[in-house]
Amino acid sequence: MVNYVHPSATVGENCRIGWFSVTMENVSLGRDVTIGNNVTIYPGTILGNGVTVGDNSVLGKQPRPAKTSTVKIDGELPPLVIGDNTTVGTGAVIYAGTIIGENCLVADLASIREKCTIADCVIIGRGVAVENQVTIGSYTKIQTGAYITAYTIIEDYVFIAPMVTTTNDNYMGRTQERFKYIKGPTIRRGARVGGGSITLPGVTVAQESFIAAGALVTKDTEPGMVYKGLPAKLARVVPPTEMLKTD
Repeated sequence: MVNYVHPSATVGENCRIGWFSVTMENVSLGRDVTIGNNVTIYPGTILGNGVTVGDNSVLGKQPRPAKTSTVKIDGELPPLVIGDNTTVGTGAVIYAGTIIGENCLVADLASIREKCTIADCVIIGRGVAVENQVTIGSYTKIQTGAYITAYTIIEDYVFIAPMVTTTNDNYMGRTQERFKYIKGPTIRRGARVGGGSITLPGVTVAQESFIAAGALVTKDTEPGMVYKGLPAKLARVVPPTEMLKTD
């Protein structure tokens, strides 16, 4: 078998589908879509025009949480939607219930869980893990190996450096009390978060804040300020030349 396309799938003009790939029921492929080898596209998934999917990727899978997981799924989630001209790298896994905008890059071996909303022109780097119910704004860059915990909000033009860790549970899985307080960080427009830093649950990284490499962010930051250290403390003002340009 070269590849399998279910009869109910819609395939646009000039699509190319690689060896041993499987396109399931009611999938919609736009024009000029390129699917690599050994790709699985689960039912109902929608790929816009010009989307490219690398070898061995899995798109639109439904979550199947463990019995002990805090994630609860009621019924089937809506299909995965990927916007025009987005590229999905080799070995990436993207779940159902997620929406990805146009002109994005989801790099090799990245994982994006269910119920995420990712806006246009976002880069999700190699091996990045984006957990469930995360929101990511336009033009944000998340670099290699970063961990974006569930219930995190990241606004537009944010820079997340390699190996950044975000957290959402101060109780670390103990007691029922934790369910009332589980919340990822909120990272505001234009903030920059340095390599290997850790941001604790519920913390707000303010607009244009700069978090130095290796910092431990335990409290909300102030806009346009640099923070560094363990725990992170205010160090200086972000220079005006480093601020985002405004119209």
